[in-house]
Amino acid sequence: MGTIKLRKWDSAEHLKTDDDTALYLEACFDEAGEDAAFITKALGTIARAKGMTQLAKDTGLGRESLYKALSGEGNPSFATILKVMSALGIKLHAEITHPV
Repeated sequence: MGTIKLRKWDSAEHLKTDDDTALYLEACFDEAGEDAAFITKALGTIARAKGMTQLAKDTGLGRESLYKALSGEGNPSFATILKVMSALGIKLHAEITHPV
């Protein structure tokens, strides 16, 4: 029997359209619960798919610092997250999940 070659899955390779991006991020929000690092890493995946160099220019932040902040290991400020989302053309929406 022959050898099977596998390669590491990279979600960024599959985010080709704006709809792909929106559906991916929505699924990540559903999956993440209260795990902020999960969402941060999802934004990093989207950023890689769109181009980190252009994102750095659009946000005024350094490319290396964006890689670190959006790795899931970093701890970016909410201001940084909002800058990144704006530059990526992503709008954050609020939805009531249960009455207060």
